[in-house]
Amino acid sequence: MCQDGPRDAPALLLIHGSASSTRSWDALVPLLSGAHRVIRLDLLGHGRSAKPEDRGYALPDQAGRAGAVLDRLGVASAVVVGHSSGGAVATALAERRPELVSALVLINTGPGLHAFIAPPTDAAGLSPWPPTDEQIRAFASTGFSRPGYRVPSSLLDEVRCMTPHTLASTLGATRDYLTRQALPERLAALRKPLLVIFGEDDRRWRSSSAAEYRVVPGARVELLPGLGHSPLLEDPARTAVPLLAFTTTRSVRAD
Repeated sequence: MCQDGPRDAPALLLIHGSASSTRSWDALVPLLSGAHRVIRLDLLGHGRSAKPEDRGYALPDQAGRAGAVLDRLGVASAVVVGHSSGGAVATALAERRPELVSALVLINTGPGLHAFIAPPTDAAGLSPWPPTDEQIRAFASTGFSRPGYRVPSSLLDEVRCMTPHTLASTLGATRDYLTRQALPERLAALRKPLLVIFGEDDRRWRSSSAAEYRVVPGARVELLPGLGHSPLLEDPARTAVPLLAFTTTRSVRAD
C-alpha cells in the first residue's frame, strides 16, 4: 500500500488491473497528489501482496480487502479509480461497501464480455514458468495502442512476480464477475457518480462500448483519441485532465 499527497485532502483510491500493481500508477500519481490523498494497493496475488493458493480471488473478495485498507487508514469515503479489471473491482467495492465509495472512475474497463475484442488471454500461454520477456510482451501487447509498442520492463516484472495460480485465478475471476452481470447494469443500480475514460484505440475492449455506461444516471464518458488500453501509461497528462475535472467537482459538492 502507498500513500501520496496531503492526508487531509479528499481521498482517491487507485486500483490496478490484472497482472499489474501499484507501479502502473507511478506516472499519474504526481498529477493527482496535489489535490488528493492518493492511496494505492496491490491486490492479493499481485505486486508485493501475498500470493496464496488457498484464498479467494473473486472480485467481491478483492473488493472487501480494498475496503479493509480504507478502514485501517481511517478513510470514511473515497473516489475509487480502477484501470481495466480494476474498474470491476471498484464496482464490486461500491456494491459491497457503498458508504465508502463517493464516486467511481473507470479507465478502459470493458462493460461486459461481449465488448472484448482481443484474442483470449490466459496463463497457459506463459508456461513454463517463469515466462520469458518475449512471452510476456506477447501476452501484454494488446494493453497498448500501437502494435509493436515496447512494453516497459517494469511491467514484465509484475507478471513474473505472480504465480501461474494467481494469474489464472485473477483472470478467471474477472470473467466470472462480468458473466454474472454487466457493469453498466450494476452501476445503474448503485446510482453513484461515474466517469468513464476510454482510450479510443483500445485493442482489448471495443471503445464504442463505453457508450453503454450512459445508462448510469449522470455518467460522463470521455474518449481519448490516439490512446489505447492503458492511457495512464501512454499519456498520463491527458488522462489526468478529465479525471481531475471530475474529482474536483465531487470535492466542491462535498464541501
